[in-house]
Amino acid sequence: MNIQLSLAPIISLIAGILILIMPRLLNYIVAIYLIVIGLIGLFGGGFNLR
Repeated sequence: MNIQLSLAPIISLIAGILILIMPRLLNYIVAIYLIVIGLIGLFGGGFNLR
């Protein structure tokens, strides 16, 4: 049996659990997400995490 895990679902699961535990953390998670997406948009997403 072969199991493959993607990075995005794991990160979103951890972020969701942290937001449930500490709702004030939502502001920081959203800010970091927007910064990362902006940087990927500016510099291109030509990298592979595998």
